Amino acid sequence: MKKFHHYITIFASTTVLLSACSVGKKYTRQEIAMPENFKNSEVVLTSDTLQLSWRKFVQDPVLTSLIEKALSNNTDVNVALLNMQQLELAYKQSKKGLLPTADLSIGANRTWLSSNSLNGSLSDQFIGTPYMDDYSATLRLSWEADIWGKVKMQKEESLANFFGQKENLSALKTRVIVQVIQSYYNLIALDEQLKIAQRNVQLSDSTLSMIRLQYNSSLVSSLAVEQAEAQKKTAELLIPLAHQNMAVEENALSILCGGFPEGIQRTASLDDTIVGDGLAAGVPAELLSRRPDVRAAEYAVVAATSRMGLAKAAMYPSISLTPSIGTNSIQFNKWFDLPGSIVKTIAGNIAQPIFQKGALKTNYEISVIEREKIALQFKQSVMVAVSEVSDALAKIKHTEQRLQLIQAKSNALAKATADAALLYKSGMANYLEVITAQNNALQNDLEWITVKREKLNAAIDLYRALGGGTTDQTIYSTYIK
Repeated sequence: MKKFHHYITIFASTTVLLSACSVGKKYTRQEIAMPENFKNSEVVLTSDTLQLSWRKFVQDPVLTSLIEKALSNNTDVNVALLNMQQLELAYKQSKKGLLPTADLSIGANRTWLSSNSLNGSLSDQFIGTPYMDDYSATLRLSWEADIWGKVKMQKEESLANFFGQKENLSALKTRVIVQVIQSYYNLIALDEQLKIAQRNVQLSDSTLSMIRLQYNSSLVSSLAVEQAEAQKKTAELLIPLAHQNMAVEENALSILCGGFPEGIQRTASLDDTIVGDGLAAGVPAELLSRRPDVRAAEYAVVAATSRMGLAKAAMYPSISLTPSIGTNSIQFNKWFDLPGSIVKTIAGNIAQPIFQKGALKTNYEISVIEREKIALQFKQSVMVAVSEVSDALAKIKHTEQRLQLIQAKSNALAKATADAALLYKSGMANYLEVITAQNNALQNDLEWITVKREKLNAAIDLYRALGGGTTDQTIYSTYIK
């Protein structure tokens, strides 16, 4: 018995020494050659500016209320929160990997033995019954030594998955914020289109009345009246189209905010919209640490690194201890007769995979390739992030130039429209010149709305490309210990 205990002591000591071994590769961030600055950027921001919150980015109280509603009620956001809860539970479970498992089993059975068998004849002789009872209660422990660092790698994978989902939630919230802002400003742009259409209908109606008077005086032909009526209808067609687009946009924004379709209040006009005051471009190093989708991509590499280590550890031997203690008796009244009914067992096991048809090696090689794929995706996410900032900067710069040109064109067309009306009244211009001037002014006003909306969307895209501003929000109330 002492010799057996000596072997168990050696076995346990060897297990403890081997537990310091680890086959997993520690994650290190890959070197990515970053440009010194963004293309189209002339300003480098500080870290504080990069952390611009959406509450400072948006300065419309109605829009602020819509964003708060969306962040609280949006279905995708709530699903992402539930996913985080799942991953948190998985991480907490992985922290218990070094603990042993315990099972309690209690059983009773009666076996009627053959009278012609040795056990049957002995049962009749010693027990005096044609059957044999067996009563047992066993508490069994099982503990596997973490020789190759598998528990640590499982914890690292679970933690990386949790924080990756946290970053995905931040990215999702930023995307929801951006979509709410864009939808709200689309509604304001549609309001402006409706105002322009109504103003042009009034102007066309005035022109039509004037031409009809001249037609009644036989100064112009019926063609002039028809052309003026067509010009008025062109403006009138914009009114139902604007109402239609408003209804569709309001429905989409209501769903985005987690409610059924309803009317959306808005207070600002397109001229009064202020977003991203002071927002420009930051250096890519700051971007890398701010963008939640980039950080999520890096956490995916961390998790893949841990899975690669686990696949490698599966090819190595595992060592486990399985002690148990319980009671066993052939008579019910002596089932828990201590210490006579006590049964004790202790066992140590070493399991080494020998022939698995190459499955373990293949799994490891697949995990290596999978990690390389995810690492390339991480690199790609960084390049896309830098590209998106450059795109937004280019749009902001050139839409501003276009707005200036449209404004100058608008001034010229306004004067041309007024002059055409005066010249027509004095007989120095024909009706086609009046209609052409009015149509050009209408198209220019609509183009101004389109370009203004492009500039707003570019500022919103830049805000999102720089990482958004959800860090001032409580993303998840439970902190990992």
